[in-house]
Amino acid sequence: MSRTRIPTHRRTRTLLLALSTVLAVSGGTAVALAGQPAGATAAAARVDNPYAGAKVYVNPEWSRKAAAEPGGTAVSNQPTGVWLDRIAAIAGGNGKMGLRQHLDAALQQRANVVQLVIYNLPGRDCAALASNGELGPTEIDRYKRDYIDPIAKILGEAKYANLRIVTTVEIDSLPNLVTNTGGRPTATPACDVMKANGNYVKGVGYALKQLGAVPNVYNYVDAGHHGWIGWDDNFAASAQVFHQAATAEGSTVDNVHGFITNTANYSALKEENFRIGDTVGGRSVRESKWVDWNRYTDELSFAQAFRDQLVATGFRPGIGMLIDTSRNGWGGTARPTRPGPTTDVDSYVNGGRYDRRIHVGNWCNQSGAGLGERPKAAPAAGIDAYVWMKPPGESDGSSKEIPNDEGKGFDRMCDPTYEGNARNNYHRSGALPDAPVSGHWFSAQFQQLLKNAHPAL
Repeated sequence: MSRTRIPTHRRTRTLLLALSTVLAVSGGTAVALAGQPAGATAAAARVDNPYAGAKVYVNPEWSRKAAAEPGGTAVSNQPTGVWLDRIAAIAGGNGKMGLRQHLDAALQQRANVVQLVIYNLPGRDCAALASNGELGPTEIDRYKRDYIDPIAKILGEAKYANLRIVTTVEIDSLPNLVTNTGGRPTATPACDVMKANGNYVKGVGYALKQLGAVPNVYNYVDAGHHGWIGWDDNFAASAQVFHQAATAEGSTVDNVHGFITNTANYSALKEENFRIGDTVGGRSVRESKWVDWNRYTDELSFAQAFRDQLVATGFRPGIGMLIDTSRNGWGGTARPTRPGPTTDVDSYVNGGRYDRRIHVGNWCNQSGAGLGERPKAAPAAGIDAYVWMKPPGESDGSSKEIPNDEGKGFDRMCDPTYEGNARNNYHRSGALPDAPVSGHWFSAQFQQLLKNAHPAL
């Protein structure tokens, strides 16, 4: 996607929003625009890329934790996502900042962009216990009333009208309806329930509609990662489910500014030592155990190709992509500097790949990971930004059973001794030991990420 020319549909939308802003202000008194939550005021027209030329909010809660770690000041000024992972996170309390406090802090920092993770669907993350949530599978009305509506109301308040608010909408939800349901070996009963009751699709559609009605909100829908969606039987099917959700509950594709890949995951941004078209001894790289017939080897190639698929499925041609690079650097002494030996295709791929996970499906507190590319606007064609949506140093899940009041369970994929499941072809989990509950600070992981950062700190 060119950054020198605003796509036609976005130019039109920008002009309409600008006109609405003029019409909405009469006699110096701002009034709510049509479709906006009560109390909203005129906002600057949406831009093509919210990150372009912008100062992105640095979460002071994360920044303090990072700065307190040895060497942490090297990255503690980086912007990260603010996770609204339960209803109580909206108001804050018990020493934690709420949504209004974060937005006020952004104004004090003179930031232009605030990054929020909208993450509280009913029956949340039906395929991973570590990130289960507080709402049961049928609590769609509570999700709308007590979670989305209050967030939309706050975001629509007048004093926040000139902040560009980027939302990452419900990670690890819609792809589960494709890959973890029906007769697939990776299916789970919980995901079958969520597909049958439709509450993932309804919840995402409602969130897009309500949040998209706020003129300064930029919705980016979570799109998994290449090691999840990159196979032929997942690629187009996922785009279709995303379109279904984007047009549910009265929403339209105009409420989707773009998509985000690799959120809270570890897939390498670019694998430069091998490519999907390479062959070794007459065998395609796709035949290697690591690639396993996937069409993509890294996140950048996947994100750019999936953007084209999304447009072909009915999304607007001007959509942009975000890639979470917070933990996909894979640097340090283990980073290969050349392709692997050409004795066979597995040696070639394994010897050259940057991503050092045991299996591309492993997702919990991965051993050997490092910080990736620093947040950056418009780094490649079709990519709005590299972002750190997952705050480095926050755990993916506990390595053992830990009672908590956040609805988060114990997932064996976070246990270093676990031998795996169908989703990772029964490989070891590759998880770090002694990890706390998801979202809690994990010092050992943060130290590892600093050590293995690529580019190096």
